[in-house]
Amino acid sequence: MNILKVSFRSITALLIAALIVQWIVPYPQAKTVQAPASCGSGCIRYDIVVIGSEIQGVLLAREAMKHGLDVVILDPRSKLGGELVLGQMHFLDEPNDKNKKSLVQGDIKELFDGFKKGSIRKASEFNKYYDKMIKGIPIKSGIEIQSVKTVAVKGEKSLQSLTYQMNGRSHQVQAGYWVENTDFNALTGKLDAKRIPGIESLYQGSGHDPDHMAATLMLRFKKVDWRKLHQAILNDYPLTNVQKKYGPNTYVDWNIATGLSNIMMKYKPRDPQLVLRGMNTLDQGHGEVIMNALLIYDVDPADKKSVQNAINKGRAEAPYVLEYMRKNIPGFSKAELNGYPEYLYIRDYNRFETEYVMEYEDVKNSRMFWDNVSIGGYSIDLQATTRIPKGIGFGKTDRYGMPLRSFELKSYENVLVIGKNVGASIKAYGTARIMPNTALAAQTMGIILGREMKDKRLKDLTKDDFLRIHAYLKKDYNIVLDK
Repeated sequence: MNILKVSFRSITALLIAALIVQWIVPYPQAKTVQAPASCGSGCIRYDIVVIGSEIQGVLLAREAMKHGLDVVILDPRSKLGGELVLGQMHFLDEPNDKNKKSLVQGDIKELFDGFKKGSIRKASEFNKYYDKMIKGIPIKSGIEIQSVKTVAVKGEKSLQSLTYQMNGRSHQVQAGYWVENTDFNALTGKLDAKRIPGIESLYQGSGHDPDHMAATLMLRFKKVDWRKLHQAILNDYPLTNVQKKYGPNTYVDWNIATGLSNIMMKYKPRDPQLVLRGMNTLDQGHGEVIMNALLIYDVDPADKKSVQNAINKGRAEAPYVLEYMRKNIPGFSKAELNGYPEYLYIRDYNRFETEYVMEYEDVKNSRMFWDNVSIGGYSIDLQATTRIPKGIGFGKTDRYGMPLRSFELKSYENVLVIGKNVGASIKAYGTARIMPNTALAAQTMGIILGREMKDKRLKDLTKDDFLRIHAYLKKDYNIVLDK
C-alpha cells in the first residue's frame, strides 16, 4: 500500500513537471534564440561571424539575428563603433539620383532622417543611434586573430575556423559565413586574396607601390557664430560670384558649409604629412561644429603605431588650424577647440578581388545587376594623396546597382566583404564607398542570409531567386533594388 502511494505521488509529480515544462518551453513553431553550438573543446560554432564593429556589419548582424541565426561580432578594436562613433565622421554624404531624389534606404535611413531634421547632430546622438542598432548582438572586443583554417569545397576555398586571442586566452570559432567589417583587413589580410589596384593605378607609369587616399582627423570647434558665416556667404551671392571668390563647391546653409577652398588651402601645415582642404562642416547647434578638412597622408590603419602617430600629428596641428580660421573664416573669430575624436576617418585601404569587381563604366552608365543588394549614387570622388594633393573627381553619377557578387570574396565560398571592402576598381570605389551605399548592401545581405541560408548558399542563388528576393525585400522591408 505504501508503494502504491509512492507511485501515485511520483506519477502526479511527473505530470505536474511535464505541464510546467510545456508552459515554460515554447512550442516547436515558436522562434527561439538558442545558444551557439559547440564544435569541440574550446570551440563555438556560429552561423555568422562578423569581424569588426563598423555600422555596416552591425546592420548585417542585426538582420541575421532577427531571422534566427546565431551571430557574433569579434572586434579587433578595444572600443566599438569605428568610423561613425570613434572617428566621429558626422558630416554625412547622401546618395541622390540625377533628379536629386535621395537613395537612402533601410535602417541607415533613420540616421539620415534624424541628421536632416537636426535631431542627430552631436556625438551623443550618433552614439544613441549606434547603440540602438547594436543592442542585443553578442560582441567580443579587443580580440586578435591568430590563425585561420581553410578547406577545399567545390573547387573553392572555405574558411572553416578562426583562432583568436582575448585577454591572454586562445579561442576558436567556426561559422557558416564570415564577414570582413574592418577598415584595415583584419580578416582578409590573412587570406589568400588578390588586391584590387588602388589609387596608384591612376599614376603615370607602372610599378608604383600601393597607395591610398588620405585619412582625416575630424576637427571639433565651439563658440562658432554660424549666422555670421551664413550671412557672409549670402552677401557675396549670386552663387557664381561666391564660388569665384571662395572656390568651387562653396555653399553654406543653416546646417552645413562646404568649400571655401580658396582660403582653406592657403594654410601651410607644420607637418608635410598633413594638408587642409575645403571645409566640409556640420553645424551641431549652440555654437558647436565638426569639420572634415584636415587630411593626413600615408596612414596604415593596420598599424596601430601609424594610426596613433597620425592622430597625434593632427591634434598637434589643430591649434594652428584654429588660429588660421579665426583670422580668415567668417564666424570663427572667437572659436575654440572642442576636444578630439579617438580615431580617424579611414577612407581607403586595401580591397581584394570579389566575384564581380565594379568598374567605372558600371557606375557612370547606371548599370543595374540581377543580384543587386544596394542602389548607389554619388559623385566619383577620390581624395588627396601625396601624388594627387588636391584629389581628383570623375563626375557625378545617377543611380546604379551594387551586386551581391561585389561583396563575395573571390575564390572563397563563405567570406563576405562589406563597407569599404567592397569589390570596386578605384574609380568606381570613389562613389561606391560612401556609408549609405554599403550600409544598405550589408543590411540586405543580413536579410538574405536569414531567409535563404538554411536552404541555399549565397553563391548558388540564381536570377530567378533574386526576382523572388527583390519582391520580398520590397514587400516586407520597403527596400527597392530592381530599379
